[in-house]
Amino acid sequence: MFKNNLKIAWRNLVKRKGFSFINILGLSMGFGCSILIFLFVQYHLQFDDFHQNADRIYRFNTEEHRDLIDYEAAVPPGFANAFKQDYDYAEIVAKSADRDNWLITIEKNATKKQLKANVAFTEAGFFKIFNYPLVDGSNTAPISEPNTALITEQMAQKMFGDEDPINKTFVLENNQTIKVTGVLKDLPKTTLTQAQVFLSFDTLKSYDEFMSSESWGGINSSLHCYALMRPNQNIAQIEDQLQGYVKKFRPDSKNVHHYKLQALKDIHFDDRYSGGINAKSLWIFSLIGLFILVVASINFINISTAQSVNRSKEVGVRKVLGSYKRELFWQFMAETLIVSVLALSLGVSLCLLALPSFNTVFGLELSFKELLNMKFLGFIVLLLGLVTLLAGSYPGVLLARIAPVLALKRKLSHNDTGGYLTRKTLVVTQFVISIVLIIGSIVVGKQLKYAIKSDLGFAKDGIVMVEIPEEIETTQLLGLKERILQNSGVENLTACFASPGAGNNSWGTSVKFNNRPESEEFSMQVKAGDIDYLKAFDIDLVAGRNFYVKDSVDEILVNEDFVQKVGVSDPQEILGSQININDGLAKGTIVGVVADFHDGDFHEKINPVFIAPEPRLYTELAIKINMASAKNALQHIENEWSAAFPDYVFEYDFLDDRVAELYQTEQRFLSLIGIFSGLAIFIGCLGIYGLILFFVVQKTKEIGIRKVLGAGLSSLVGLVMQDFLKLILIAGAIATPIAWYFMNQWLENFEYRTPLNWWIFVLAVVIIMAITLLTISYQAIKAAIANPVKSLRIE
Repeated sequence: MFKNNLKIAWRNLVKRKGFSFINILGLSMGFGCSILIFLFVQYHLQFDDFHQNADRIYRFNTEEHRDLIDYEAAVPPGFANAFKQDYDYAEIVAKSADRDNWLITIEKNATKKQLKANVAFTEAGFFKIFNYPLVDGSNTAPISEPNTALITEQMAQKMFGDEDPINKTFVLENNQTIKVTGVLKDLPKTTLTQAQVFLSFDTLKSYDEFMSSESWGGINSSLHCYALMRPNQNIAQIEDQLQGYVKKFRPDSKNVHHYKLQALKDIHFDDRYSGGINAKSLWIFSLIGLFILVVASINFINISTAQSVNRSKEVGVRKVLGSYKRELFWQFMAETLIVSVLALSLGVSLCLLALPSFNTVFGLELSFKELLNMKFLGFIVLLLGLVTLLAGSYPGVLLARIAPVLALKRKLSHNDTGGYLTRKTLVVTQFVISIVLIIGSIVVGKQLKYAIKSDLGFAKDGIVMVEIPEEIETTQLLGLKERILQNSGVENLTACFASPGAGNNSWGTSVKFNNRPESEEFSMQVKAGDIDYLKAFDIDLVAGRNFYVKDSVDEILVNEDFVQKVGVSDPQEILGSQININDGLAKGTIVGVVADFHDGDFHEKINPVFIAPEPRLYTELAIKINMASAKNALQHIENEWSAAFPDYVFEYDFLDDRVAELYQTEQRFLSLIGIFSGLAIFIGCLGIYGLILFFVVQKTKEIGIRKVLGAGLSSLVGLVMQDFLKLILIAGAIATPIAWYFMNQWLENFEYRTPLNWWIFVLAVVIIMAITLLTISYQAIKAAIANPVKSLRIE
């Protein structure tokens, strides 16, 4: 029976090949989108799920409570050992300090090879927690001694080629000679740590005295602490007990710490602690994929029910010959299954073609291998079943219930063919989804443009950021600045610790103002820079003057927000006040107030800022160049820099690129919603085109009579189009509050945001209206100019 139904179904599909093609193409788009979304979601869900005992691995985080709450994926350096000594909740506790883009030098036969790598200083217990395997199959990390390291297979190949790397050495950051004691298998992209070089934690003493200490005085965001907890621990109870550490080790600090445990499975989805992606985003992406599939299924239902009049004679004949309702129903379900299988095949092909571009947009490395697993096969079977059921059941029931007498006489009512109301409801649903997605694209794009193109309070265009070694002498730095400035393409130059914006190296600090007995209850961002800092970044002074060139810090600049935070009404009044940062790290007299600038992205409020000349903190040169002669200027900068630091690798990036990177998540979200909005509209247009073909046939007699009675082309075209325009307006009325709610919720993530203007919603409706008119105009005009004699003779 089923085999026979498939044969009949195939013949019917071939007979109506035009409509079948529209259905297959629409559903294939839906399948392709759903598969891409599945791969995207699966990729993020599998982060760190491959570890043994992954459900018992936790990271210790800190909530810093001041005027606002800051979230750090780190704890003070002394926390790990204190926790191990005081409590028995964990089997293993280990620290790890991450450093990105560090210089590695390999010397062999008087030749020198230099490359950059991400490194991690780890305690031996780290590898017992995470079980990263060595190539020999063991997971016992032989890096307990100072100046020893494990490297990944890929890094071993880069460093030593095909030679055995064990016991070979390299120099790290032109400082310590490190011996390789083991090789790790390459870590998956979905693991928490993306270091290629793992060094013993004792090695850190040569590079960072604070992080390698047992201090409780502050937090470095690069220092992480992990634990393999014993089974069945009450995490909330442990966190309550950890509050005792605040009173014990930080009794006088107004920066109140709350130490938290975060499960490994949650780290990737918590953007408070710089997770990879917010879990809400995965839900949004999944819903978008579902909506696309719903739009495609609605197309199928609309076109199938619209064709029911043309198929009524076939149904009547089959019923007269003895076919039962259930047989007709399963025949149509067989047709739907064939269409779905063909669409799925085409959708998988489209997915594979789109995968390279999808990877580029979202920074992923998905491949065909991701499709060859049981999860994916299960998803495909479930998807195929749901779409077949969703798209085929209603039209199947509709055809099966047609009365044979009415079918043979072609006297079917609208209710017999699905009814106007049902079909219009489905079309409106399509339009609502498309309009919501278009509004989302416009709002996200508008916010991104607002954030990137707005006046940030400092210059970012044409500024090249170049790292400088930590041990550079002041005289050497001044000489390098003078030589770089000799090129006509270089307009200005400053040495600094962090640029005004995109300064992810900025510090949260304790602040004592004007000898007040207690520290201020807010954090402050440190922007160390030389005398040219304001000029290079075009930052305005609103009161006072710039600091003078001196050997030590005794003059300081603050911003307007700082003035407000300490309760001073006029920037002029704060001049001459004393300030002490981080218990004497920097202290001096406030000599100037600069205009507020965005020291972070638009998600955050502008912070109080401190600017002072502190050469021992300088890590970068910010070089303003004339973009018209950028190539020559960059070559000059590289030549002078390389001559000054022959043992280092020259690298640079542009400040405006750093600012744009702050909105990378939003940019990817915009790309996704933009692509899928376009697909939703395209799929909808396919359905509308199929409907208009049916609609024109139904209106043939009416159009002919109107034309004989003298109706013009415009009125006849309007007759065909008016129903669709009404449906779009209804859809716009429904979509507007839905889109407003969700986009308003999204914009709440930004402290500085673009308004939700009324014209955005009108524009979305107009776009859908224009695309719909374009889609149906050809058939509408064709029907209007047809010879009325032919259409009336048919009757």
